[in-house]
Amino acid sequence: MTTPARHEPTSPRDLVGIGIGPCNLSLAALAHPLAELDAVFYEQRPGFDWHPGLLIDGATVQVPFLADLVTLADPTSPWSFLNYLRSRERLFPFYFAEHFHIQRAEYDAYCRWVAQSLPGLRFGHQVDAVRWNPERDVFEVDFTQLDADGEAEALGRTHTRNIVLGVGTVPHVPDPLKPLVDAPGVPVVHAADYLAHRDTVLAAGHVTVVGSGQSGAEIFLDLLRHRPAGREKLHWIGRSEAFAPMEYSKLGLEHFTPDYTRYFHALAEPVRDRLVAAQWQLHKGIDAGTLAAIHDELYRRTLDGGWPDTVLTPGVQVRTAGRIATTKVELHLEHLQQGSRSRLTTDAVVLATGYRERPLDRILAGLDPYMRRDGSERPRVDEEFRLVLDPSVTGSIHVQNAELHTHGVGAPDLGLAAWRSATILNTLTGKETYPLPTRTAFTSFGLDDARTRVPQARPVRQLIPLVDG
Repeated sequence: MTTPARHEPTSPRDLVGIGIGPCNLSLAALAHPLAELDAVFYEQRPGFDWHPGLLIDGATVQVPFLADLVTLADPTSPWSFLNYLRSRERLFPFYFAEHFHIQRAEYDAYCRWVAQSLPGLRFGHQVDAVRWNPERDVFEVDFTQLDADGEAEALGRTHTRNIVLGVGTVPHVPDPLKPLVDAPGVPVVHAADYLAHRDTVLAAGHVTVVGSGQSGAEIFLDLLRHRPAGREKLHWIGRSEAFAPMEYSKLGLEHFTPDYTRYFHALAEPVRDRLVAAQWQLHKGIDAGTLAAIHDELYRRTLDGGWPDTVLTPGVQVRTAGRIATTKVELHLEHLQQGSRSRLTTDAVVLATGYRERPLDRILAGLDPYMRRDGSERPRVDEEFRLVLDPSVTGSIHVQNAELHTHGVGAPDLGLAAWRSATILNTLTGKETYPLPTRTAFTSFGLDDARTRVPQARPVRQLIPLVDG
């Protein structure tokens, strides 16, 4: 039997954040100095945990270190990555290392430092339901406080005027591969859990990696580096037509600016849907350095003659999959260009098949009558990242990394997290708490007059020459 949670304030909070991943952690860090804002953030996990299964040695974050939780909105914040290094007396080593892209494990350690230092974060709190109370003009948020083992310990309720959902994504397994997930005796793991099962996968006779994105490339490279030369026994397959590099040209990267986000949001719904599918190489391609490292490792294994026992085949989909006895898996493959089919028997499978936005329907079931949806029954989201609700709801619900369909490829990108958090806080406070740039890209994405967006030049300060005397 659960007991009541600790005392909640009698007056409504200004903000309740649901989920503590990088996006809501950014919001919490930028909200921290705002004394007028009563904010609390709930997370069901016992502590901050960012993709632990993919913290592979040497794997880097695909955005520069300046894309931390706060810097692109407030470079003076005490929660910047540079201040984290300073607190650890690591500024000079970082300076000489000249790393613009930091290791993923270091980014995780930085986020943990922020999470452990910020007040107002409630780990071990699972949000169960959200409702609108029209009599009090507030949202009711029901939660369960969990013990160290994840079991229910206490029930609680808090009231708030505003909510920010940052519940993140969940591992995706395509339907043809779902029968493999619960296969006893055969290691079939999603990339999200790779490191936890790495030793078991490495011990398998033959390993297949499914998925031609960054995670698949990193896992294939890690397996390749730890398998004996000539006896690698590795397959790497994926649906995309090539193991394609991510678009990383400077003008291409302007798709991850506030300018492009605003442009995308103003487009018609069918155009947005078409663009999201077409722009996969902006965010689902493979880092060129990772592709080079794979080729270098494969080439190194040819120096003594012969070729490594590896097969790398793009343009392949898994039609069906099943177990053979209790120790092997059989994948039925189809080459999308040739139309040919074959079977592949393997001893272990790593599913680098990506992630999907966590559905909001369960947690927002109580708000369904108030929600406005688009032609595909997805929540409508306005330019300030607010769910479009019935006008009778005076509070607001903002979303983070759940607006790909309305805001484009920048939605999951860490580089826009601080700007989005600042945009939300400016909306909540009703003032320019964080001054944001009026223009962020050289590209004009539409035919509207770009000159209206050119910031007015600041006057240049004239220096007075010194004279002897």
